[in-house]
Amino acid sequence: MGKVSVAEIKDLMKATGVGMMDCKKALEEADGDTDKAVLILREKGLATQAKKSGRVAAEGIVTSVVEGNAGAVVEVNIETDFAANNEEFKAFVAAVAKTVIEKNPADLDALKACVISGGDKTVEESLQDLFIKIRENMVIRRFKRFEGVLVPYVHGGGSIGVMVKLDTDLSADKVFEVGKDCALQVAAMNPAYLNREAVPASALEEEKKIMLAQMADDPKMANKPEQVKVKIVEGKIGKYYSENCLLEQAFVKDDKVSVGKYVEAAAKELGGSIKVVDYVRFERGEGIEKKEDNFADEVASMIK
Repeated sequence: MGKVSVAEIKDLMKATGVGMMDCKKALEEADGDTDKAVLILREKGLATQAKKSGRVAAEGIVTSVVEGNAGAVVEVNIETDFAANNEEFKAFVAAVAKTVIEKNPADLDALKACVISGGDKTVEESLQDLFIKIRENMVIRRFKRFEGVLVPYVHGGGSIGVMVKLDTDLSADKVFEVGKDCALQVAAMNPAYLNREAVPASALEEEKKIMLAQMADDPKMANKPEQVKVKIVEGKIGKYYSENCLLEQAFVKDDKVSVGKYVEAAAKELGGSIKVVDYVRFERGEGIEKKEDNFADEVASMIK
């Protein structure tokens, strides 16, 4: 292993974003060949990424993008909100979304194997290259691709991403505001289902069981006739639909009408037909259990 200069180490640090000692060791191992040192660091970067995979990536960006008649909602996670604001990370997320639109991958594995939009490496290779620079665990968590008349919405700089799909005989620009209102509704109220027909029978049965159990525990309700209890349950199921189904929810901009009635009225005013046929809502980090690590202890353990 040959001796390397401080200038060579600095240049490699600048090019890769990797620490001084790692760069020094890689250059020594590569006998001063910078390109070979980069490859060595990349291999070590992959190893570090694997080691870091136990660290929770619950920050990041959710984006929603439409190009022509195709669109995608994508969530990419990273460990800290500081790193999520890195311009290269933002550009990577945008390129991943574009790749989903262009390549229509079947699943996450297929997406990672695609050549990234605007680049010559795969999505997975591009992620590993970025990891070497940012040094934080990154995860492409999920995506959904749509085709048709689509309206995207991103809330809070990437905390929530929504896509609404419309079936209409009007032009996309005419129905954009209606779709945007529906997307805002989805972002704000997080409906579980599109309409009552989409609610699984098992979910309804579970709700009914809960309601009957609550009545059995209520002294005022326990002795009421069974048919009265059934009527009460039916009424409560109606409320369940209005709370959980997008088209039956009270419209956030005018709670005197449902979302479905608002869409109908808007279609009539525009002189055509508009139906909301699908939507998706991704919220950053939902369902990911964050670790409450002590950052100072973590740093101390790294420099021991």
